[in-house]
Amino acid sequence: MTTTISPTHRLSAVTATARPVAALAAVVGQQRHARLLSAADDFRTRFAGHTIWTVSSTASGGGVAEMLQGLVGYVRDLDIDIRWLVIGADPGFFAVTKHLHHLLHGFPGRLRLGPDTAAHYEDVLADNAQDLIGRVHPGDIVLLHDPQTAGLAPWLTHAGVHVVWRSHVGTDLQNAATRDGWAFLRPYLQHADAYVFSRRAFIPAWLPAERTRVIPPSIDPFAPKNRELSPDTVRALLGAAGLIDAPVTAPPVYPRRDGGSGMIARRATVVAESLPGPDEPLVVQVSRWDPLKDMAGVMRSFAEYVAPHAPGRLMLAGPALVSDDPEGALVRAACVQRWRGLPRQFRERIVLASLPMDDVDENAVLVNALQRHAAVVTQKSLAEGFGLTVAEAMWKGRPVLASAVGGIPDQITEGTGVLLPDPSDLSAFGVALCGLLSDPATRERLGAAAHERVRTAFVGDLHLSRYAELLTALLGVVPGG
Repeated sequence: MTTTISPTHRLSAVTATARPVAALAAVVGQQRHARLLSAADDFRTRFAGHTIWTVSSTASGGGVAEMLQGLVGYVRDLDIDIRWLVIGADPGFFAVTKHLHHLLHGFPGRLRLGPDTAAHYEDVLADNAQDLIGRVHPGDIVLLHDPQTAGLAPWLTHAGVHVVWRSHVGTDLQNAATRDGWAFLRPYLQHADAYVFSRRAFIPAWLPAERTRVIPPSIDPFAPKNRELSPDTVRALLGAAGLIDAPVTAPPVYPRRDGGSGMIARRATVVAESLPGPDEPLVVQVSRWDPLKDMAGVMRSFAEYVAPHAPGRLMLAGPALVSDDPEGALVRAACVQRWRGLPRQFRERIVLASLPMDDVDENAVLVNALQRHAAVVTQKSLAEGFGLTVAEAMWKGRPVLASAVGGIPDQITEGTGVLLPDPSDLSAFGVALCGLLSDPATRERLGAAAHERVRTAFVGDLHLSRYAELLTALLGVVPGG
């Protein structure tokens, strides 16, 4: 057993501020709110004296971290002991897990899995496991998120805790890549007590059906990324961050998660001939700099099929840096190179923006403002686990044009947005985008329906109620049994 833990392989705690569950009643209605409180009361009674531990690979920069900020905050307000930890790892580890991410989406990736990669993966997680075992107690529940944490499961089972592995990735169609990815993870996952997926089609056939659940992701309507902003505030925020050409007479103030106020202190890193004007129609895609988000494909489609025929500009916005995504800098650099190779008349219509990540709330409110300012939001992904940026834009009443991959069709139903069956069809994407840009009435109709779709199906109370059901059932099972 490892006795010396590398300082880079040590867990770190994340502070998630308690969020008032009572506020959700105004959004979801009293009946749903009461159902959540009842489920929480039952679970709290059964779980007294124990702790829920949720373990992820990063505290910011992705949908998992954003969801956890809200969900952990609401659970704390429900007076249930929950702690959030982030694993410590080196770039080599994250290169392996990024490769697994691609495999589980059905893409081959750039590495070859073998004894050396497995050994490094296990060594890093063995160190994290020793740290974690020193914190947990028998009967606790540990929620492990995604491939980065799967290797912790065997250690935790032996420590007498309940282990749930939560996958936020997957694809409907299995192929050689997905088989390789699941084959790598299977020896670790077989030690978990339960499994949670975003879609039923993502569940590998070898997992026992009675131990799997489907729980779709959710948004937090009161998070800085989703809460209401006035049009004037939106323009001021984007102007202060250097994302649009709008005058800023005073630093705009925005609400922070802890109840305080913040001001934009950093400017985005922008590649553009000029900034969009405040009244120009703006097409926005906000994604990680990830090849599966196909930012380059969006840019090419806009240049070839939209810019010659329709007004407006395109903005591709991603994070400045995400610790568990080593490909991000390479993908962004490739996009910049492609942009520089475009004719000037098309470069003038396209903006590449890297949003500052130093302050999580500041980054979130800039994404919020960008989505609210957009005439159309796109998500032309080649693959998605769920694609929660779609629900976030829909919540803001934006018409969304997206690929029919992963969990996106679960979000965009008939009349709530536009789905494209082939994510590689740049012409169809461009034609659909031109149609939306030229039809304000359709954009307004789709946006209103989109907001209601999210309110009905993807707000956090439903997410927590489903977890309460799963975890309550788990308490009657012997850990590792």
